[in-house]
Formats: sequence, C-alpha cells, structure tokens
Amino acid sequence: MTRPADIDVRPVTEADFPDWNRALNTGFLMPPAVARAQLDARREQFVPGRTLGAFDGKRCVATFRSFDQEITAVGGALVPADAVSNVTVTPTHRRRGLLTRMMAQDLAAAKERGDVVSTLIAAEYPIYGRYGYGPATTMTEWTVDVPRAGLDPRARIPADGGRIDLVDGADVRDLGPGLHERVRRSQPGAVSRPELWWRARTGVVSTNGTPWTEPFYAVYRSADGEVEGMVSYRADDHWGDAKQPLETATVEWLLAATPAAERALWHFLCSIDWITTVKSGWRSPDDLLPHLLPDPRAARVVTQADWLWVRILDVVRALEARTYEGRGSVVLEVGDRAGLTGGRWRLEAGPDGASCTATTGSADLALDVGELGTLWLGDESAVRLAALGRVREERAGAARVVDALLRTSRRPWCPDMF
Repeated sequence: MTRPADIDVRPVTEADFPDWNRALNTGFLMPPAVARAQLDARREQFVPGRTLGAFDGKRCVATFRSFDQEITAVGGALVPADAVSNVTVTPTHRRRGLLTRMMAQDLAAAKERGDVVSTLIAAEYPIYGRYGYGPATTMTEWTVDVPRAGLDPRARIPADGGRIDLVDGADVRDLGPGLHERVRRSQPGAVSRPELWWRARTGVVSTNGTPWTEPFYAVYRSADGEVEGMVSYRADDHWGDAKQPLETATVEWLLAATPAAERALWHFLCSIDWITTVKSGWRSPDDLLPHLLPDPRAARVVTQADWLWVRILDVVRALEARTYEGRGSVVLEVGDRAGLTGGRWRLEAGPDGASCTATTGSADLALDVGELGTLWLGDESAVRLAALGRVREERAGAARVVDALLRTSRRPWCPDMF
C-alpha cells in the first residue's frame, strides 16, 4: 500500500485529463471507459488550477473540481461562491486523507480569491460537516395522482388569458437564460447557470455519456406575451391490462417567475391526455404544488432530504450581503477548525441594512461555521439547533434573537444539481 505522503495531490493538467475522467467515472460507479464525446464535453468544464487530482504514481485515484458560481442571498444579492463538484476517491484509496488534502487546497484558494461562501450538493450526509459545510436548503419531491387531483378536464388551461406552447431545444436555449435570471434573483439559495447547463439540458453536449433522447419543453406566456414559466418533462409508455393508459410525466426542471406561471404549468402537466401520474422532480419544501390542486392530498411526498450545503468563507461579507426583516443585535462566537473565518462577530441588523464587525464583547451564541452556513439562508432555526446541541446559548434567549433576525417567510431553495 502506497503511503499517503507518497500520493501526489495537485492540479490536473491537460495530459492528466483522460485519466482523471476515468477515475471520476470509477468513483461514481459508472463504466470507467470515457467516450470521446463525453471527454470533449467535460473538457469545457476544465479550469486550470480548479481541477484537482490525487495520483498514486501515474494513476489518478481521487478527483475534485470547483468553479465560479453566484448564489442568491436573502434579499436578492448575488454572492460569489466556490462551487465544489466531481468529488470522488477510488475504492482502493479510501481513508488516506485524500479528500481532506484536496478540500484544504481548494478552500484556501477560494478564500484568497475573495469568495464569500463555498457550496456543494452532498451525495453522502456525513462527509462534509468536518470541512465546515452545513446543510442550508432542503428539497422535496412529490408524486401527483392525477385522477384524484380534482381538476376539471374540460377547463381551459391556462385560465388567466395566458398561453402554453410546446417548444424545442433551440427555443429553450434562447428563452431560458433570461427567465432563469428573473427567477434566481428572487429565490434565496438559487445559483447561477453557465451557458453549458442549457446546452447539456437540450442535447447539444453530453457530460454523462448517455444517449440523448429529447424531452418535451413547454413555455408559459402571460396575457401580454411575456415568458414567465418553462418546464422540461418526459413521459413513459405504460398501459394497464384493460388497455387503459397509465402514463407518468416526470418533470426534469420547472421555472416559474410568477405564481400564475407556476399554476398554469402544473395544471397543464396534469391535463395531458394519458397522463395519470406526475412526478414533480426536485422542488422547494414549501412549493405551491400541492395547494394548486383542488385536492392537495393527491400530491404525495416521496422524497425529502438535505440539498444545498454552504460553507462560510467570510462571516462579515456573508452576513452583510443578506437582508433582515426584523431589527436586533447579537454577538456570535464562530468556531472554524480550518482557521478561515472563525472569531467573535457582532451583527447589528434591520430592514435598512446590516453591519458585522469583530468584537471582544461577550458572545450571545456559540456555533461552528457549519451551523452558521445552515442558518445563513434562513431555513433552519437556531432554537432547534440549540435543542439538538449543535449551537450553545451563552446568553438566555439568544437563539430566539437569531431566529427573529435570520429566518425567512418563504424557504430558500436551490433548483440545481451541480
């Protein structure tokens, strides 16, 4: 067995890239051989210095990639983030500290660049807390029993004077980015989508190597012709024994800039002939979907889990970037084992803005940087975390003060996997 100190952790070069991709596929239990088209598509994501590998001799045995991202803070500010993805360790090289070394390199570089937070979608829950990440948003998936939903099959859809049109991939690439910009600026937890995202979701490139089958795309336009919603969905081909169609529409993604667009698109999906089940895909935990149906019980929760994880890299900029509905002051003792942003900070916030400054005053609430990441977007409760022993009140009632400042009326949500 090669000693951990003899395994070289370094940025990947162009010459390393094919072997790095073989290790990536191996780590995610995909066929190790990488097709040329898949390699070319992934090469578009390659950023020198941001793609790391661990090498045992000439063979890559661990992978790591980060890229520039913007995340929407509470209130709509776009915050620079270091997005982490493609993290794997080959089964033969587990438990040798390879991820720890790659993570330390990346977070130090992100701090140096001036990124405010780091983000990721965790495949496994227990891994990332030790690096200062905390689960900051949740996702929920529903299955809708269409016959039970109570919608009138004769009703005009949409009923508000707007219209729904089926479009193709070129239309999605043309109309989608502008719609997404509108949506993400009003949705805390939403992240930026690069141009490659739209090309991959419309079959221009394939980063996973699977054959492309075009889905259905539908666009909702308001009565004045403005694009306010868009959905991508697929349908299966399932019929019952009595020659009855029992098909399922599975939503890949749905964007809605207005409640009217959201209502129209869900009603449209539930009105398609032969469709008896609609799978919602990954949605916000307080999504409107169930209550857009006459019988909300027709929408059954099938998945609910943590989604976007946040690692605070700059406490001051993170807390000053977001808005606050209430007014108050609290001193936070933030622990950070990596030494990137720990310290004691006084947050003074109100509807007109916030300031966060270093202080030597007595702490009101003590917490790890991972718990601060969990609280930052306003979804979790400091009172709940105190009950779980994950934060500690140094002053009685401090957790309630933090909740009054940080929690939001609508829950944050990240619509993307990355």
